[in-house]
Amino acid sequence: MMYRSLFPRDVFAELDRLQREMQQAFDLSPSIRGVARGGFPAMNVGSTSKSVEIYAFAPGIDPASLDVQIEKGVLTIAGERHVEEMPEKAVMHIDERFAGRFRRIATLPDDIDPNAAEARYRNGMLHISIARKEAAQPRRITVQ
Repeated sequence: MMYRSLFPRDVFAELDRLQREMQQAFDLSPSIRGVARGGFPAMNVGSTSKSVEIYAFAPGIDPASLDVQIEKGVLTIAGERHVEEMPEKAVMHIDERFAGRFRRIATLPDDIDPNAAEARYRNGMLHISIARKEAAQPRRITVQ
C-alpha cells in the first residue's frame, strides 16, 4: 500500500485522487449487464433502420469457442481467451492483455428479429448483424 499523509498539503489534489479511485471502482465493478468500461471484448453497438449492428473486438480468439446467444431481447457473447506462455526465464514487466473467461451482455431493442441474426468473425473482429422485424421498417406513405 502506498504511503498517504493524514494531512495532505494540497486538499484539491487529494480530492482529485479520491475522485479517480471512486471512478475506477465504478468502471471496473461488474453489474447485471456485464463489466462496464474496460470490459473484454470491447464492443461498438449501432443501428440502422433495417438492423442492429454489433462489433466485438476480440483478437486471438478461436471463432469456434465463441458462444453468441439471443434470448428475450438480450445478446450474450461468451468465450475464453487462453494465456500465452512466456519463456521460462522471462520476467513479466507489463501484463495488459486479458486472458481467461469473458462474458458481455447487451440489451437489444424490442423490434429485432432474433431468427434473422448473423455472426461473422474475421481478423479479430466479431460482427453480429440482427435484422429488425418487417413491421418495424419505416414506410413511406404517399399523400393523395
